[in-house]
Amino acid sequence: MASGGANGEFSFSSSTTAAANRAGSGRNGLPKIQTQDSAKKLSDAAARGAAAGAEDLCYDDSATPVKAQTLDELHSLQKKRSTPSTPITAPAAAGNQGAFFTAMSEEERQRQQLQSISASLASLTRETGPKVVKGDPARRSTAPKVGHVEHYAPSISVTDSSLKFTHVLYNLSPAGTYSLFYWNLGIGVFSCAVLRVHLLIKEMLYYKKKKKIAELYEQAIKYEKGSFITSTGALATLSGAKTGRSPRDKRVVRDDTTEDDLWWGKGSPNIEMDEHTFMVNRERAVDYLNSLDKLTLPSSVAVFVLFIHADEITHLNPDPHACLEHRIKVRIVSARAYHSLFMHNMCIRATPEELENFGTPDFTIYNAGQFPCNRYTHYMTSSTSIDLNLGRREMVILGTQYAGEMKKGLFGVMHYLMPLRGILSLHSGCNMGKDGDVALFFGLSGMLPIIKRVALFVFVPYPLFLRVLARFPFCLLCTGTGKTTLSTDHNRYLIGDDEHCWSDNGVSNIEGGCYAKCIDLSAEKEPDIFNAIKFGTVLENVVFDEHTRQVDYSDKSVTENTRAAYPIEYIPNAKLPCVGPHPKNVILLACDAFGVLPPVSRLNLAQTMYHFISGYTALVAGTEDGIKEPQATFSACFGAAFIMMHPTRYAAMLAEKMQKHGATGWLVNTGWSGGSYGSGSRIKLSYTRKIINAIHSGELLEANYTKTEIFGLEIPSSIEGVPSEILQPANTWSDKKAYNETLLKLGGLFKKNFEVFANHKIGKDGKLTEQILAAGPVF
Repeated sequence: MASGGANGEFSFSSSTTAAANRAGSGRNGLPKIQTQDSAKKLSDAAARGAAAGAEDLCYDDSATPVKAQTLDELHSLQKKRSTPSTPITAPAAAGNQGAFFTAMSEEERQRQQLQSISASLASLTRETGPKVVKGDPARRSTAPKVGHVEHYAPSISVTDSSLKFTHVLYNLSPAGTYSLFYWNLGIGVFSCAVLRVHLLIKEMLYYKKKKKIAELYEQAIKYEKGSFITSTGALATLSGAKTGRSPRDKRVVRDDTTEDDLWWGKGSPNIEMDEHTFMVNRERAVDYLNSLDKLTLPSSVAVFVLFIHADEITHLNPDPHACLEHRIKVRIVSARAYHSLFMHNMCIRATPEELENFGTPDFTIYNAGQFPCNRYTHYMTSSTSIDLNLGRREMVILGTQYAGEMKKGLFGVMHYLMPLRGILSLHSGCNMGKDGDVALFFGLSGMLPIIKRVALFVFVPYPLFLRVLARFPFCLLCTGTGKTTLSTDHNRYLIGDDEHCWSDNGVSNIEGGCYAKCIDLSAEKEPDIFNAIKFGTVLENVVFDEHTRQVDYSDKSVTENTRAAYPIEYIPNAKLPCVGPHPKNVILLACDAFGVLPPVSRLNLAQTMYHFISGYTALVAGTEDGIKEPQATFSACFGAAFIMMHPTRYAAMLAEKMQKHGATGWLVNTGWSGGSYGSGSRIKLSYTRKIINAIHSGELLEANYTKTEIFGLEIPSSIEGVPSEILQPANTWSDKKAYNETLLKLGGLFKKNFEVFANHKIGKDGKLTEQILAAGPVF
């Protein structure tokens, strides 16, 4: 079988991209902005970006805009009643002042750290980044007096941001921060005064011991309106007008680095932009961040992709750092403490030893989401822009404060970086039995804001779609596949719930935390998630009682896409470190609202690739008069919004690893039986759990199978605890004619969706492509 991996290894080059080199380089290696470009080149590139944006991108979690028209109105939705008469008292800071560092090596280490931060904030209009030093802005008034210093008038103009103190919260520890501040004095202005000021600040230097997460709480409550501590100790905050991702505003720089490797064109989530436009947005973000009074720099945030050999997994105390060559160090520069705490929870926390030698980050995110992009800039279609430049190893966020953009942005980077190293990146859940058997769960998320997604699905402009809904009341339900529910099993260890990698040594969680949906959350339904919402957890866009601070998870006043971000160790049965041996089972979950797919079927490798590439589930639409009609939706690799390369590449890698390590593929339908939505009934969760348990135990490997028509799926004859009659979908329909018509209809939808992938050849002879196509519906 052809391998889906590549031989080359990806590395973040310190040089600029080829396009930038052709244009010339500016100060500090930053490319010059070319103000006179070929009109034809810009128009052609813009046309390609518009064409890509016009396609139905993918199944995403973009959210319905909030109902509020002003910030005050948004904040009023967050609390159920009037503002409390008693103010909230923030917890006291937990840090104590320490002594100076005197060791030469330590001073050098600090100098390199500060230079690294300064370089991250370098600007095209300034020779260097801001002059960053350690210190406490609250103690500036205690500084020794300085005599009069002669200075001369500047010869060039200086912006306000270049002559002001900026307080930088520099999070250097998994459980704390250092206080920093800098004085940014522009391009060599006041050179004599600069020397005196720097000498003065150096005299004020002191080392501040590591503070706890409480400081980020304090900063959020003090400076970010809408931030509160809930009754369980979690930090409740608001993400502003955007309460979900903005996939149509995501851009990727198309240059020599990405031209051949990335998936461009019809069906791709990658909408292109050029280097020039990226630098315009980067400069806008950096200038905004440099103008703030406060800035959070959680330099401890690092994504470590850890891989341990399968034999070592059985050890009682495995070394989580046995293999670190695939980790990337990430720096997030953000204006909000909420974003720093979010990424601290979601990424794998670095150890104190790793932080001491953090050095220069491998990837930097500039989150200036409170500031909009310029809508008249090339490639921009709104005031929101999420820009990824793989050549410069940078990401810029403008116009959205939704924290999930950072998480999924890094996931996109891993979807590009890992396959080039022969490692398969996956949008999946993962758990492990007590005997070491690992299972992967693929499925599209439910309980998301759906209206905007359907506007994309039917190719209707979103504002027009809203007007149609206003005239014809219409509700839409997303039928979740149960990925989170089924991968969270008290009898099995949780490796992760969303993002994983599969290497030659086994599987590992890319992340260090969970980003769980909170809508209608209860202790009875999801006890692990419910109990994980405590001190350190970030709650996004939830509504709570103004006095008791008790969260009402059923309230959708702000958004239906309420979320909780918490470290994975908050889950009692989490597997720490989050690694495991090679999977034995690959489970593809589909919620079939048409009611024609069997509750479970065994897949061969070609069928696994076909259904993995398809990524099928269903949306259910209902009108007020009771007419219901399901709609099929497809998301390549069960995460089309995040993949960077062509889906067939990931599918080939999956099949290769399954074949090499003896994994079995399964298609599990968690949707309807006995008819489509409206006439049939949802398959009981208890039955689905028994099916999953039979997969884990190996019972289904010994079962007898029969093959279905059209899809050619192998169905087991019996499963303990599951009625045999529901295993064959045709047996559950009273109207056989309607069943056959619905089966043909769904098969046709699969074939139509797969047309975009049919011409993509895998391997030199393309035989693998033919095998995948043959594994689809046959009429």
